[in-house]
Amino acid sequence: MAAQNFDTIVIGAGPGGYVAAIRAAQLGQKVAIVERENLGGICLNWGCIPTKALLRSAEVFHLMHRAAEFGLKASGLGYDLDAVVKRSRGVAKQLSSGVAHLMKKNKITVVMGSASIPAKGKVRVEGDKGTEELTAKNIILATGARARELPGPEADGDLVWTYRHALNPPRMPKKLLVIGSGAIGIEFASFFNTLGADVTVVEVMDRVLPVEDAEISAFAKKAFVKQGLTIMEKAMVKQLDRAKGEVTAHIEMGGKVEKQKFDTVISAVGIVGNVEGLGLEELGVKVDRTHVVTDEFCRTGVEGLYAIGDIAGAPWLAHKASHEGVMVAELISGLHTHPVKPESIAGCTYCPPQVASVGYTEAKAKELGYKIKVGRFPFIGNGKAIAMGDAEGMVKVIFEEKTGELLGAHMVGAEVTEMIQGFVIGRQLETTEEDLMHTVFPHPTVSESMHEAVLAAYNRAIHI
Repeated sequence: MAAQNFDTIVIGAGPGGYVAAIRAAQLGQKVAIVERENLGGICLNWGCIPTKALLRSAEVFHLMHRAAEFGLKASGLGYDLDAVVKRSRGVAKQLSSGVAHLMKKNKITVVMGSASIPAKGKVRVEGDKGTEELTAKNIILATGARARELPGPEADGDLVWTYRHALNPPRMPKKLLVIGSGAIGIEFASFFNTLGADVTVVEVMDRVLPVEDAEISAFAKKAFVKQGLTIMEKAMVKQLDRAKGEVTAHIEMGGKVEKQKFDTVISAVGIVGNVEGLGLEELGVKVDRTHVVTDEFCRTGVEGLYAIGDIAGAPWLAHKASHEGVMVAELISGLHTHPVKPESIAGCTYCPPQVASVGYTEAKAKELGYKIKVGRFPFIGNGKAIAMGDAEGMVKVIFEEKTGELLGAHMVGAEVTEMIQGFVIGRQLETTEEDLMHTVFPHPTVSESMHEAVLAAYNRAIHI
């Protein structure tokens, strides 16, 4: 069978791969994309998008219970878990179909199957139609990552779930253990807690949401506990004993091991890169702890082979993958590009209260030797937040003392995942505290608290 020839082949059609393919096609390249499961990857089908749909249902349900606060009447409140999940799956399906449409529109050849790279510039695809051979001068690896499985709490889909089982749950948990309090763990903990499960979160680090600024983590933890979550920090699940319909967890905390019974466990202890079966070792690609080692331009060191997104390491975020995809497509086309800087990428967690951040935490800025000015503003001083009935939150900003450079911004509270972009743009445009102070923020908006936090760093806040 004659090999099909392309300018660029992308392996993996998640938010890194499909975006890379579109940009390469826009620049006149002949492009093929290989996908073994769903267009849109984990993000669209089993990650970012369907989880947000679930969390939206939980948010509406929570608000229904608060009706009286807003002068409204609601009775006979309840939910249908199957219908909640069905809506979430429908949202994912709609977006996945949208990606298929974009591939067609941009004349990108879609090849379904599992890819391997037998030699430089060659891709072999094993699919339902048998084996296909593709060749290209450039290959972009965008194979993503999957849930890390620790020995002991391996998922079985019945008592112990990964995020995939949790997105299509076989039942509503009554007593749920969530292992890991990163974004995935805390979002599922929050969802099931809102629907009435008794939820315990175990985190091995000294605080929940460990990548966030310590002050924001502490604020969020207080809110989670108030909502009824049990949080165990500096704790570890040593063992799970499975029986019919229940799991006994051996949880070590402070040198002591206690046993607790649960009917469901969700393991959310990080991810591992999908590097197996591609033939990377034979090609001479360096793999470190399941991630492909690249330079700042996503080059692997093997000519014409690039790696983007989760497979290329942290931060494991869809928007980082997409931007790397665009950068690599432009690099291949000979355009001048800029590397994607990890510290300029915002992280968002969609539990209530939402958490969002960009740049350095206060501790990291100090560790790097910066002399800093820190400003904080609580939502309780913000008119819109009070009117919304959502005054639990804060904005924290960190500036370099001498130059006024915005080093970091950290938020917790209503709609902060939408607001963080203001600070992201500010950092991209190399803003100073003066620029932000002179910016007129619309009133009444929760975003005014961003302005006030900047003013507070220089003892100029108006409303506290």
